[in-house]
Amino acid sequence: MTLPRPRALLLDFGGVLVETSRREGWTAVVAKEVHEALARAGCHELDAAAVETDLKAGVAADRCWKDAMSRPFAPPEMTHAAFWGDYVAADWPAPARQLVLAHATPLCKRMGELRQDRRVRPGIPELLDAADGLGIPCAVVSNTLSGAVHRDFTAATGLAGKLAFEVYSDEVGVRKPNPEMIWIATRALGIEPADAWYVGDNFDRDVVCGQRAGVGGNILMVAKGTYDVPYEVRSRPDAVVDDGHGLLDLLTNATEGDA
Repeated sequence: MTLPRPRALLLDFGGVLVETSRREGWTAVVAKEVHEALARAGCHELDAAAVETDLKAGVAADRCWKDAMSRPFAPPEMTHAAFWGDYVAADWPAPARQLVLAHATPLCKRMGELRQDRRVRPGIPELLDAADGLGIPCAVVSNTLSGAVHRDFTAATGLAGKLAFEVYSDEVGVRKPNPEMIWIATRALGIEPADAWYVGDNFDRDVVCGQRAGVGGNILMVAKGTYDVPYEVRSRPDAVVDDGHGLLDLLTNATEGDA
């Protein structure tokens, strides 16, 4: 399919800019660090194994919540305090729960640093350079429990210098498929949603979000979890690509003129 050339390219982080793989044992590392912090604060009721059990339960419950939040039109994002206070430490003694609540933001960042390995997807640097050559700004629009981790990655890999803007759900308080995620980016770039392409890697969050936001090109980039949908989704993308090279081909072949 040939699409009109966009005035901006909005890209998901995980599955589009980067490919990820889960690190084994990360919950044990976080649990050990939390247990040590609790012990220093005089909270001795929980051992490291109990902390890890509740952390794993919180992660599983959060995963279920994310699937459920793909259905409402304008879902909010989980706060750092809600994740640690309600999903992990709901039944902890009050002093222990208050300690993780007070440190919820750095704890979420620590989780993000440990739980995945990240690599830039093939073709993405070339895509960003080509978009720059065409005068098309690129921005990230991504759900995450810690946007700070993603910002660290884009800075460390040099991607940040190729991006005009980065929108992360924990920082703005809403999550895809809430169309506000895309509208935040289009407002920042001074364009209408119909003038943008949005590229995501799943149906229930990304394709639905692009449709709700009214983007001019709703692109699906296939990643390892793309077709593991939690339930049937009727929304369909305008185009499907395999990686950054495929997206670059789509952009190169786009027709000039208004999107």
